[in-house]
Amino acid sequence: MKVKGDTLVGREIIIEFYPVGNTVRVSAMDVKTLTEISIQGPRSAPEETLKLNAIKRLSYVLKKKGLV
Repeated sequence: MKVKGDTLVGREIIIEFYPVGNTVRVSAMDVKTLTEISIQGPRSAPEETLKLNAIKRLSYVLKKKGLV
């Protein structure tokens, strides 16, 4: 998945989805730095939307920590 201005191009990202009631917990981990984030969204949201939001959050955290 390509995100405009994405700093994670070419990096291996592991994404997991965990349904919890009416929500879905999405975890994304950058394999290179072992940085992991998680977000929650409605169970009715498209998987691609949840994945995109998790990748954007991971990118933000990596930039904030100075890892990219």
